[in-house]
Amino acid sequence: MRTGLTTAALTLIPTAAFAHPAIGDAHGFVAGFAHPLGGLDHVLAMVTVGIFAWQLGGRALWLVPATFVLAMAAGGVLGMAGVPVPFVELGIAASVIVLGAVVAFARRAPVAIAVGLVGVFAIFHGHAHGTEMPLDATGGAYAAGFMLATALLHAAGIALGFAIGRIAHGRAAYQLGGSLVALAGVAILTHLI
Repeated sequence: MRTGLTTAALTLIPTAAFAHPAIGDAHGFVAGFAHPLGGLDHVLAMVTVGIFAWQLGGRALWLVPATFVLAMAAGGVLGMAGVPVPFVELGIAASVIVLGAVVAFARRAPVAIAVGLVGVFAIFHGHAHGTEMPLDATGGAYAAGFMLATALLHAAGIALGFAIGRIAHGRAAYQLGGSLVALAGVAILTHLI
């Protein structure tokens, strides 16, 4: 009798764990957080957005990354909803090339142009995140995860931009780093074609 009760109790434990609300939310958040960190193209673009924002300075320091995160969220919604966006992978590769070149050449773009540029590229990145959402994840938690990871990558880029600017040959370091990012983008692009 005692063995039967113990066996019955042990078989019910796993299903009891699924009765807790928001367990899928945690899974969705972790999956969303991991997605931008799992692809070199995403990491390079998002860190470079931070460096670009640092180079521009002023209100671009927060406006450029914030625009990227918000436009990426919109792209993520499109991806989750199954709305097609043409040339997503090409857009992501182009973002790495263009953002790397912008950092390398240290172009002082007006904030409106910088915001527009990163906003367009962010839609491609967000769409990729949205279409690759796991079926058992909740959309809100998944989006919160990839938005937080992206914001942290932007912050890392801002910190890297600050650190590069403090070294003796900062301009040359920006040129070298941006050029390497752009070349990585070309490699990603050639892999797609």
